[in-house]
Amino acid sequence: MPVTKRSAPKTQQEPMVSPKVELANRGSDNISVASGDEDERKNETQALVGGGGPIAPPSDFAKTAGRFLFCFTGLQVSYLTWGYMQELIMTTTFTPTPSAPDGRFPSAAFCVFSNRFLAIIVAMIAVRIKHGSILQNNVAPLVAFAPCALSNTMSSWSQYASLRYVSFPVQTVFKSSKIIPVMVMGKFLKGTNYPYSQYLEALLITV
Repeated sequence: MPVTKRSAPKTQQEPMVSPKVELANRGSDNISVASGDEDERKNETQALVGGGGPIAPPSDFAKTAGRFLFCFTGLQVSYLTWGYMQELIMTTTFTPTPSAPDGRFPSAAFCVFSNRFLAIIVAMIAVRIKHGSILQNNVAPLVAFAPCALSNTMSSWSQYASLRYVSFPVQTVFKSSKIIPVMVMGKFLKGTNYPYSQYLEALLITV
């Protein structure tokens, strides 16, 4: 009898996986596990707090609040010191001289000049530090700043001169009335449209 040879059953060979693909698969598994743990921690934190929305990091809020408090304190201290020194200079009786027989400080223009001179120096230093140059980054002609500079200088001169007759708090209260002229000029010169609520706010501040 002829003998038939039975072939051994072929075993299915698993495909070869390169080491790089295996490492990538393991990395993706680790990332998915880590992201799942992070989501679980977030859900637990929100459940403890009692809110379903995103929670702002406390560090960012503390940083913003601290910066706001620093700016507010610096503004108040600087403005109050500036007002006190203005009134002190313009109301103190010094030794009488031929140019000032009453002993009062004779020149409000000199106060304005000193103020603006120091302000220019500080502004140039700040612009140099922040932008790297003083005039190279300026695209507007200097003559465009003339109306603002002249009006600001005249208002400062009037402010110093008025301290001969009124105190600094009274002057500050009356300065609050400038909101309405500013809004009117913006309406007629630039065509700015303000909502009626802002007109009401300006009227209440002025009153």
